[in-house]
Amino acid sequence: MARTGLVLLALGPVLAAAYAAVNHTAIRTAAKAQVDGPEWEGGRVGADGLTSLGVEAWRLVWWTALLVGVVALAYAVIGALLRRPRRGRALLLVLSGSLIVPYVLGFAVAFLNPVRLLAGLYDAADFAAGVPSWQPATAFLILAAGVAQAFGLVLAAREGRRAAATGAMTAGAAGDKENAPTRP
Repeated sequence: MARTGLVLLALGPVLAAAYAAVNHTAIRTAAKAQVDGPEWEGGRVGADGLTSLGVEAWRLVWWTALLVGVVALAYAVIGALLRRPRRGRALLLVLSGSLIVPYVLGFAVAFLNPVRLLAGLYDAADFAAGVPSWQPATAFLILAAGVAQAFGLVLAAREGRRAAATGAMTAGAAGDKENAPTRP
């Protein structure tokens, strides 16, 4: 059970990185479709194969993944600290509750799909048509990261509570042996 909590906590940063990676692939595919499309007027294409629209879309995706990744790392650290039987657990739980706000913000941005929104703003039909059909579902990687870390945090807090209770019982039993009457 202890490893399950750690794995769930580690899934957050991994899924945030996966969100960035799959969206980068989708953006590169869409940029290639934009360049190969009939509406392409021979604009600038970077060394990485991204058009200016592709660069802007990648920046939004990258910043979203960075925000979620940093929050996911914070949750992993909080989970590791909650596993230890120490004081200050209430502060950690309050902090973890407030960190849900940037997680939700990251999911909202991903769900609004900045890749498709920017394609509409740029009026780039070829880019929009080149976005893979699976790309809108990538927002759910961030949702999955948040849910996995929430369960991991619960498991870590439960393990920390058990360790604190076991430590208190062990200390109490050791104290009873010291104060117990001895037989002559």
